[in-house]
Amino acid sequence: MTTPRSSAPATDFAALFIDALVANGVRDVVLSPGSRSQALALVVADRERSGALRLHVRIDERVAGFVALGLAVETQRPVVVITTSGTAVANLHPAVLEAHHSGVPLIIVSADRPLSLRGIGSNQTTQQAGIFANAVRAEWDVAAPTRAKPGDPVALAAAVVGAAASGPVHVNVAFDVPLSGSVPSAATHDLSIAFADRDGLPPALHLEPRPGTVVVAGTGAGAVAETIARELGAPLLAEVTSGAHFGPNLVVAYRDLLNRANFGDRVERVIIFGHPTLSREVPALVQRDGVETIVVRSSASIDDYNPGHRVARFADRVLVNGEPDASPAGRSWLGRWVTTSRAELEQHDAPSIDIAISSEPADQAAFNRAVIAGLRAPVTRRALVEAVWRMSWPHDRLVVGASRLIRELDSYAPGKKISVHANRGLAGIDGTISTALGIARASQSAEGSTQQGITRVLLGDLALLHDAGALLFGEGEPRPRVQIVVGNDGGGTIFDGLEVAQTATSTDIDRVFLTKQVVDLEKLAGAYGWHYKRVENRGQLDEMLTPTNEPTIVEVPLAR
Repeated sequence: MTTPRSSAPATDFAALFIDALVANGVRDVVLSPGSRSQALALVVADRERSGALRLHVRIDERVAGFVALGLAVETQRPVVVITTSGTAVANLHPAVLEAHHSGVPLIIVSADRPLSLRGIGSNQTTQQAGIFANAVRAEWDVAAPTRAKPGDPVALAAAVVGAAASGPVHVNVAFDVPLSGSVPSAATHDLSIAFADRDGLPPALHLEPRPGTVVVAGTGAGAVAETIARELGAPLLAEVTSGAHFGPNLVVAYRDLLNRANFGDRVERVIIFGHPTLSREVPALVQRDGVETIVVRSSASIDDYNPGHRVARFADRVLVNGEPDASPAGRSWLGRWVTTSRAELEQHDAPSIDIAISSEPADQAAFNRAVIAGLRAPVTRRALVEAVWRMSWPHDRLVVGASRLIRELDSYAPGKKISVHANRGLAGIDGTISTALGIARASQSAEGSTQQGITRVLLGDLALLHDAGALLFGEGEPRPRVQIVVGNDGGGTIFDGLEVAQTATSTDIDRVFLTKQVVDLEKLAGAYGWHYKRVENRGQLDEMLTPTNEPTIVEVPLAR
């Protein structure tokens, strides 16, 4: 069969390329407007109308990149980002870096000037090929298609999807005038390529259960870490973003116990899944003399986790031989960690109202006053993260920004099997809201989904302001159920707990680290058409966190 053609080679190429991407599994395209990329833009708009793909339009390329990241994280499919030429491409770099270090499948498609216009000072022209350096798995610099040399967009699309399986790729396509023509209908023949299945599973390292072993789960570990911990009879030190923060072996207070005599100093073997980033105790443990560390690689990992170059062994897969040690020593090893962790959390709970309840009017009045005082008390970070965790359910999504709050959540959240995401590849505050909007859009429109959960974003005020452009929904763009919960302590107070706070003057800390801000978040929300709520005390927390159908910003003032 012949493929329909338009009046412009650029559009013919774009149509076949997009159709072949869809045939090879792409479902979502994020687009930022531009002239040089108009052929691609018109094709994806047409294919959205036919139901072949979902199109998401964002005016800011930096936002677009992180929206695509969120879509890819949730769907586990490659997501396409389309930009015009010039600085538009460079604005994708933060999202590409995060995708590179997290193994997220992004397909960057940038439009470019033809070779004849490069290097001569042409407007909006720079060196786009290679712009992402080694942060992409593969890249292609495609010559401008012509009638005489149309290129092979079908083979290109198949190669691109195959390379994107473990991380971002870059396709830089030159387009010459005419930049677009009438969009042809989709090709009627099969454009998909059969990818070879993996030839079996990688060889496994076999582990024997023994006391002195702990399992550590960092970001991206997944539920396999929880399974291995149970099979080994080992304490599970699982970060809240690991996908393994649940189960009977979970030790929430792992930071405290790793620093405590007869706990951390008794560890002899560490099995690590994912990328731990939320504590200093874990890398310190790995670097301690007498500790054997085994790191289980992720298929998407770029760098092997190896603090101090002290990891003894790397494995692509592990299997457990035998049953957990049922001796008193074996049972005691796991039991002490779990029970002590639970006791630690209970000990640090908010103090109960220490008033004897009796029928005496004076006692009842004192009790009522104490209850009211507790409800009127300012919200603490722990109270905030516990409320957000309590209100989140398996059909919801929780996205946590890089701030003090993610460490607070990691320290106190009890085990619960819910979807928690954070951009921990490089642990930056970039694109937190944009990523969450991509996750929300994908999770709330999933094929066959019968539950409409909400996506909550828990972050600090600077992370919100850093990504404020993500709050803009263009006319006609879907508005998912999203609740942004902002712990507003007036700046970057995370630096108050770092070494610099012990050496620098308070004036310098405030000036170049705290970066105090006094933005009116209610007016910011209103400017972008978001609903706004403000939590004044602990008694309002659950009420204000109740889901609504409209995108909402919930501001929670916090003390520095």
